[in-house]
Parts: sequence; structure tokens; C-alpha cells
Amino acid sequence: MNFTSPNATLASPALAWTHRFSALGAHFSMPTLPTPLATPYWVGQSAKLAAELGLEPEWMASDAWLQALSGNDVLPGTKPSSSVYSGHQFGVWAGQLGDGRAILLGEALGQEWQLKGAGPTAFSRRGDGRAVLRSSIREFLCSEAMHGLHIPSTRALCVTGSDAPVRRETLETAAVVTRLAPSFIRFGHFEHFSFKQQHEQLKTLADHVIERFYPDCGDSTDFANNPYAALLAAVTERSAEMVAHWQSTGFCHGVMNTDNMSILGLTMDYGPFQFLDAYAPGHICNHSDNQGRYAFDQQPQVAYWNLYCLGQALLPLIQDQDEAVAALDGFQTHFPQALALRFGAKLGLPAGQAAPDALVQDIRNLLAVDAVDFTIFWRRLSHWVAAQDATDSSVRDLFLDRAAIDAWLARFAQLHPPESRGLASRRMLGANPKYVLRNHLGELAIRAAQQKDFSVIADLLKVLQSPFDEHSQYEAYAGFPPDWASGIAISCSS
Repeated sequence: MNFTSPNATLASPALAWTHRFSALGAHFSMPTLPTPLATPYWVGQSAKLAAELGLEPEWMASDAWLQALSGNDVLPGTKPSSSVYSGHQFGVWAGQLGDGRAILLGEALGQEWQLKGAGPTAFSRRGDGRAVLRSSIREFLCSEAMHGLHIPSTRALCVTGSDAPVRRETLETAAVVTRLAPSFIRFGHFEHFSFKQQHEQLKTLADHVIERFYPDCGDSTDFANNPYAALLAAVTERSAEMVAHWQSTGFCHGVMNTDNMSILGLTMDYGPFQFLDAYAPGHICNHSDNQGRYAFDQQPQVAYWNLYCLGQALLPLIQDQDEAVAALDGFQTHFPQALALRFGAKLGLPAGQAAPDALVQDIRNLLAVDAVDFTIFWRRLSHWVAAQDATDSSVRDLFLDRAAIDAWLARFAQLHPPESRGLASRRMLGANPKYVLRNHLGELAIRAAQQKDFSVIADLLKVLQSPFDEHSQYEAYAGFPPDWASGIAISCSS
């Protein structure tokens, strides 16, 4: 296939592209040119990510890049391709899946670049390969919001739109997200080759991941010098750390299928996600999840189940089942430890100090009983601790049971003697965000963008990329959700 577009006269940076994943061979990916998108326009750009990558602002503003990142031209040096993988969806083996609407351009500046929504691939399964404006805005904003929250995640450089129609439940318009990650390899990639008993390809993939991302596993003395068991243990630890971040921030992924789980422990595939408003442990954010498999409080157990599937896939390489089980068992110790450390930070404790279990469990129970806003509670507590003024009712006003929260606050106050309260407050303000991408904020951005007003996206991006700062001019974005927010339905089509 010819990857040089006849229209390519790009005034673009001279990026040095490599193609280590596609070099693994035809079993892993297929050449796939993007499908042109009519009359594209800029919807949003992450200037912060562009600066981190060393991309000049004029490049990101150019029509040449607009066309290339919409799929209308091919950047010189790229080799667009789509990869095959399989997976379990809602706990059921779904068989072969693959990049149905994501096209990998290659690797540059230390990141793999994907165009999501750039048209059909060999793995689209009768789909159109397109993404809609609504879901693309949500993924763009949330990718950068998660990075701002210090939660491991794929990134999003930009999103472009078009008036080209795309039919989902209703007729919508098309968009393309340019997303970046060190690798987009998923648990499902390993499941694919294991299920097909293509053990040579399974080993090639595992060796590639170890060499590129887990070099310590290659010469590990753990697990009887078994690098594949060591790999499973390392992925288990990273995944546990990621989910501990989710649970301490109130993030619901919504569709934790094995094909949506990153081998690098990155949050990826932003579909029916949500940040909790009122704290409800059993909250189901995905309206397609009829059984509540991916409810908020089920996420740690689902992550472990997914890791078990990865362990099964790697077993032909690990060979010793006891070693695979030992590698997976790390989740049962690392997740609660990671979660206790995250809540320790939220409570203003010194770095590396775990939160008292009883104190955390009791406040979570109180938050749930009174359906208290999760983000606002922790942010108010971060300010309250500085003075602990009896006349400051900002925290207790969130609760119906005033006596219960007063008793809890008294216990919490014992963690921080008067001379350390200012320090504790500063620590907490750096751990408890003022801004998260609530559903209604995303909806406001979408509604404005549908009218070609992209200012809400730009404003939200400012606060979400530094969510621990005050941003007093955007105070409304930190308030309680409006009544209509509870009616927003997010499904797998989102």
C-alpha cells in the first residue's frame, strides 16, 4: 500500500517516525489508510501537551495539520495501521475484536499516535469506523483531565470535527481524536494469540512489551527467573495503582472489558465514564450495563478478574500455574495499600503514610448515607482543616446527620495538631481537586460545540489540566451539579 498522499504538502515538523509495533509482523496489524473527512475544522487542542512534545503553536494551528489529523492527508514518515486483538466484554468471551475505528500512525516523540474515528478498518465489524463529536469531546477533555489529576492515562492532543453525518441512536456529526500513549497494547492483544494458540506470536508480543516497557522483568530474579510471570506481576501492580487512583477520585470507567485494559496500567478508552457527583458506592454510570457489572464499587474486583484473564493468556509462556497465581496475588495486597496511601494524601498525611482504615471507612459510609458530593466534600475539608473554626460549617452543612459528621471531624482533627494544620491544608489542596469533568460540564461543552462554539471546551481544558488550582474566574465549574444533570444518560455509544 502507498502511504504517501498525493495531496501531502505539509508544512509540518520533521518528526522522526518509528514503527516498532507494526514491525512485529502481519499477525499483529494491517496497513490501513484513514478515510477522508469532509471539510474538517478544529474543535479543541491541548496546547499543554503540544508544548510537552515540543510542537510549535503554528504547527498546531495550520491547515496542513488539520487535514492530516482529520485523516485527509498522511503525515510523511507515518505508516497507518490497525491492530487485531480479542477480549472479554461484560464478562463474556467476545472473540476477535481489534481497532475498529482507531488507526495507528506510528511512534514519534516517545509516543504512539492514533487517530480515533478516522474511518473503517479491517476490524470494524460492519461499523463505520467513525467517532461522533459528542464522544470525541468527552474523550479529549477526560484524557487531559485525568493527566491533570495525576492518574495514569492516555493523552489527547486535539479533536477535529466535520458536518459529515454519522448515525448512532440519532443522526450526529463526525469527529476525530488524536490520542497518544507510549503503547496502546491491551490485555486483549495477549488473549487473542493465546486463544488462537499462536504461542509464537504470543511470545513475540510479550518479549516486545518486556523489552520496551518492563526491562526489569527480562532479568528479574523473582518467580524463578521467569520473565513472563514477572511481567504479569508488574502489570498487576500498575493496574492496582491505577484503580486505587480511580476509587480515591470518584472516577467510574463504565466499561472495563479486557480489551479496554492497558498493559501499561493506563486509563484508556473513554466511553461511558463519569466522575461521581453524590457519593454512591453502587453507582452505575453506563446505561448499557444492565447487570451493574462495572458499578463504581465493583471496579477493583473487575480489575482483578481482568488480570486473571491476562494471566490465563500468558500461561503458555509462564507454564507454572502456581507462579501465575502468585503474580496475580499481588493485587490483593498492593491495591488496598495503594488506596490507603491515596486516602492518606487526601487526609493531609505526610507522603507515604497510609490513612487509618476506620477513619476512611467511616467517612465513606457517612458520604454514602447522606449522598454527599464527593469532590466538594474533600475540597471543603481541605480548607476547613487549616483553622478548624467552630463557626465554619462548610463541611457539616453537607450532611443531614450533623452529630455524626461532627464526631468524625473531631477524630480527623486529632491527625493534625494546631501547629501542622496549615501544612495539612496545603497537602490536602494538592490532593483533593477543585475541578473534575462532571457529566453536566461535558454536556455544556458538547451543546456549545454543536453550535460551533468551542469556547467552553477551551475554558474547561484550562481548569481540568490544573484541577487543584483555584481558577476563581471559573468558580461555576466547581459548583454542585444542576438538577438536570441526573438525567444525562451515558451508554456504550458514548
